[in-house]
Amino acid sequence: MPVARLRFAAIACFALLLVACHKDKEPPKPGGETPVAAVQQSLELLKQGDFGGFWKHALPPADFATLRSDWARNHSPAHPLDEDDRARVDQTLRQFTAADAQTKLYAQLRPKLVQFQQQYSDQVPVMVGIFQAIATTAVEQNKDFTVAQKQDLRDVLTVLAPWAQKAPWFDQGLAKQAVAIAVQSARDLKLDNAAQLQQLDYDSAMQKYGVLYTGAKQVLALYGLALDEVFDSAKLSLLSSDQASAQVKLDYVLLGTPLSTQVILIQQDGRWYDRDLLQQARDAHIALLQASSSAPANPASAPAPAPAGSVPTPAPAMPAPPRPLTPASPPVTARS
Repeated sequence: MPVARLRFAAIACFALLLVACHKDKEPPKPGGETPVAAVQQSLELLKQGDFGGFWKHALPPADFATLRSDWARNHSPAHPLDEDDRARVDQTLRQFTAADAQTKLYAQLRPKLVQFQQQYSDQVPVMVGIFQAIATTAVEQNKDFTVAQKQDLRDVLTVLAPWAQKAPWFDQGLAKQAVAIAVQSARDLKLDNAAQLQQLDYDSAMQKYGVLYTGAKQVLALYGLALDEVFDSAKLSLLSSDQASAQVKLDYVLLGTPLSTQVILIQQDGRWYDRDLLQQARDAHIALLQASSSAPANPASAPAPAPAGSVPTPAPAMPAPPRPLTPASPPVTARS
């Protein structure tokens, strides 16, 4: 067979492989066809660190459009970093992206690890206990969480505390690997300075969040907390369902401890959404509007009006919700 035909055949086969590979990577659709499918898709997107896809799946189209608009308002050039903050960001990016970053950063960290181990190794359990108490109090006082969500977070903190007390935080070999992961994550961000950071649009920011999230997961796995294993352990079961709402039980294993939570979903336009998450998104949007209306008049920084017919929803600065998504209804109080 002539070389030209061989080359054409190879290109054709490669193209077919690309098409086949991308068939399973279609953009996520808003909501789920069933309550269980909605929760399952949310978990998969969170595991992948696909925050853009997560929010697109988690919210109805109008709410998602509002979230994007709110994100742009919160990150507009009208709120630039001051010179000191900009200089600190620039310096940090240079430190983590330099050619010899890993060697230099670990050289700086190593003596501090030795010092901290000598001074604080016996105090780690106490410090973790204090942090757990502070975190638990913060959860209890947070008005944005439902009763069920507060209990879920208390359960998680109860499991994480013993791990944090025993984790090998001062191990130099693990610290060296953690520095390598941090350096690679910083390089994968492809950011050179604070100006580029502030110019990110919503889609680019979600991609950067995913890079940082992936790096953080790798570091936590070094110290014994493998989040992918938590996602893989998830088992879903439908507890109840009618045409308007449904209840899904999520069982999972965190550091060897079985835990469970319940997700309330509602149906909107034939798709299923996490009720509490959607409600919180809408509440956040309303809070943003109220803050904008009470701020001193400033024509240069006045936010653009929300799109006509849009449904109120929120825009968290760093999308990393603890559970799937949902809309407006009374708070959930039932638990498994």
